[in-house]
Amino acid sequence: MDLVLVGLPGSGKSAVGRRLAKRSTATFIDLDELIERRTGKAVPVIFAEEGESGFRKREREAVLSLGPADASPELRRIIATGGGTVIDPRNRWFLYRDRFPVWLNGAPEVLAQRLSRSANVRPLIAGHDPAKALRELVETRRRFYAPALQISGTSNVSAIVQTLEDRLADGPPPGVTVMRADTAIGRLEIGWGIAASSVASALVRLGARRAILLVEPKTWEAAGAAVAQALAAGGWPVEQIVLPRGESAKRMHVIEETCRQLARLHVDRREPLVAIGGGALTDAAGFAAASYLRGVPIVHVPTTLVGQIDAAIGGKTAVDLAEGKNLVGAFHQPAAVVVDISFVATLPVRQRRAALGEVIKMAVLGDERLLELVEEDGEAIARGESGPLESGTLAEMVERCAWAKVEVVTADQREAGRRMTLNLGHTIGHGIEAAGGYSAILHGEAVAYGLRGTFAMSAALGLAPAARADRVNALLDRLGLGVERPEVALEAVREHMATDKKHALGRLNWVLPTDGGVTIRSDVPAEVVDLGLAAALRTAPILRGFETSQP
Repeated sequence: MDLVLVGLPGSGKSAVGRRLAKRSTATFIDLDELIERRTGKAVPVIFAEEGESGFRKREREAVLSLGPADASPELRRIIATGGGTVIDPRNRWFLYRDRFPVWLNGAPEVLAQRLSRSANVRPLIAGHDPAKALRELVETRRRFYAPALQISGTSNVSAIVQTLEDRLADGPPPGVTVMRADTAIGRLEIGWGIAASSVASALVRLGARRAILLVEPKTWEAAGAAVAQALAAGGWPVEQIVLPRGESAKRMHVIEETCRQLARLHVDRREPLVAIGGGALTDAAGFAAASYLRGVPIVHVPTTLVGQIDAAIGGKTAVDLAEGKNLVGAFHQPAAVVVDISFVATLPVRQRRAALGEVIKMAVLGDERLLELVEEDGEAIARGESGPLESGTLAEMVERCAWAKVEVVTADQREAGRRMTLNLGHTIGHGIEAAGGYSAILHGEAVAYGLRGTFAMSAALGLAPAARADRVNALLDRLGLGVERPEVALEAVREHMATDKKHALGRLNWVLPTDGGVTIRSDVPAEVVDLGLAAALRTAPILRGFETSQP
């Protein structure tokens, strides 16, 4: 077994690691010392010569050099990380997976006093008020440290070592959690093989007396039954409510029947529901939770990739009407969102591929690293190959998308401003979905069509350079997204766009891509909309005298 020690500078990782290694005859590895041996330079010198980005690159190389985790039940290696090692999602994937991570936590003021007596200069602390710098670091890194077992790092070394020896007898936790964040819009957990344990923890935190699972038939087979079995084995009484599959769940009559079943189960206002399924299921279950008794807690366990990166996060719940998608709904933040990426392997190829349309949308909003990940491994992820999972690409992709949405929604929970940017590609996309009867075209596929359309509109308005549009369209081509002409009528798409919820004072707000992000415009000429629709629907444009070179 490998033990991994994480925490702020000054938390005692090296001192504790060395003491424990001596008592257990395990090998002690200090990552900073390993980097210094490999480079022949001290850490402050690497920072001075190569900057933080250069040091982080060497840090990742050092983590990879550790090789696979030791699978024996005895403690064999103790790895003390640098304070910022686990910022990198790939490092967390390799360090936390199959290992026993421990967070030595301590008050910044206490750690600052320790650092003042240390001869070891920490580059990110030097030249700053140490206590203030550490307070800022712990807030930005808390979600990266939190998956590890938390132990006070301000006790004496002997006491910490004794505590660790006692806890190591339990062995590593099940699965691997790579991020855990308590936010203003609920807790977000991301990992592999964590669904049942994280749901059980959420039920305990919420004071639940039973587990009330809202599922759909296919999801029950792929994920729900196993979660229910694990909860029952842990002593939880389990109730099950089955909703229709996919967008069929997002109907008013389904919500009524769901609420009637909750009433028959005598669910009270403090009892949490647990929604296990794709984005449509979490939408419908969330709306039921928002409506029943004027609001009960809910925990989302998204099982589709599009649900994990987008739909289950942010508290937007809704059902569809014949007149348009998501026209009836409520804002109702979940108590927790449990993202278990092991479920991605159970998805059909088409669903994984379609979800990449949403990933590309998030990348276009301003995450160049995310765009690179899709370009490098998008096709392999769609095919379900093991490489992106083993390398940590899939975990990083999900984390980048999910956390970006958390940040946007936290700043604008009710879509009054910044949150509208998340609708990039959705105005046309929702119109295509609705025109296809919510069954012919998957949501991510529709978003891909919408992206093609909005890039054409941006090009016409001079907002996005041709190179940017070409890069995104080429990526969509490689992934087979938005390539074929969708079997929907242009006028049907127009009609559904006319009821789009992004209208304000009679004008439709368009989210349009720029060179490195997006802008919101409500003054888009009809001729430009025609160009966008033609690009999205793969038809010849209807030109009405508008010059596409107009600035």
